[in-house]
Amino acid sequence: MILNDADIRPSLIQFLSSKAIKPKRIIEELHVHRGNAIADVVTIHSEAHCYEIKGDQDKIDRLFRQAQFYNKAFNKITLVTTERKLKEALKKTQDFWGIIVAYPSETGIRFRHVRKAKNSPSFNKELALATLWKKELSDINSEYQLDIPEKLNKREIATEISEKLNKSQIKRSIAKSLALRISYQ
Repeated sequence: MILNDADIRPSLIQFLSSKAIKPKRIIEELHVHRGNAIADVVTIHSEAHCYEIKGDQDKIDRLFRQAQFYNKAFNKITLVTTERKLKEALKKTQDFWGIIVAYPSETGIRFRHVRKAKNSPSFNKELALATLWKKELSDINSEYQLDIPEKLNKREIATEISEKLNKSQIKRSIAKSLALRISYQ
């Protein structure tokens, strides 16, 4: 059986939702780094965790480009792939990326952890903040009473916030903003 994103994604979301510590929210197709990449699935806990799906017919090599953005925008990243792609995935992903294998079973698609995600050494506070909308950045500005002028553009506000808050505050603020986000789609 060939597994692709359309097969894996709904089962992955169900799998992530059934964890003992449930995510506050699960977001699909989250634009990151000013739209340069789109994260397939993102869970929101105390921080955002990106899950990139590569099915049997996807090219693992695409991860090189995507990783440039994910590594900076997310502190935790996990590749969800298939047995067929596992060997290549282990060779071509950075060692701080988690890896989960999706495989078919009699009861549907199941998942097996191969490698746990570790903190990204490339996490960039400003680029992570670029995942948020200007209104969400303004809310962070207000919450922390940073006195950043509202007339600044989104990029400038993200820069100011990244200079005034530490990494933990930014990860928590991004997670909180994404958990509260109302989709207009």
